[in-house]
Amino acid sequence: MKVKGRKIIKKKEKKSLIFKKKFCRFCLDKNKVIDYKDFKALEMFVKERGKMLSSRITGNCAKHQRRIAEEIKKARFLALVPYTRI
Repeated sequence: MKVKGRKIIKKKEKKSLIFKKKFCRFCLDKNKVIDYKDFKALEMFVKERGKMLSSRITGNCAKHQRRIAEEIKKARFLALVPYTRI
């Protein structure tokens, strides 16, 4: 602790962090289809350098994250989505 004038400043102040629960958009809307031909939708799950985003960031469940990864790999093979971007 440092005393500065009449204020006491603590080195570590505990801040409460509130996280918003992320939900799988494919589980919420059963009509959404994951398809390799829809490369515009697949680009939402790819970083700007070409890496796939993790489910921790996108909020997808494990089942749909595996499906997205599979479809991205198909789209890459068919040159719809690039492997890397420079």
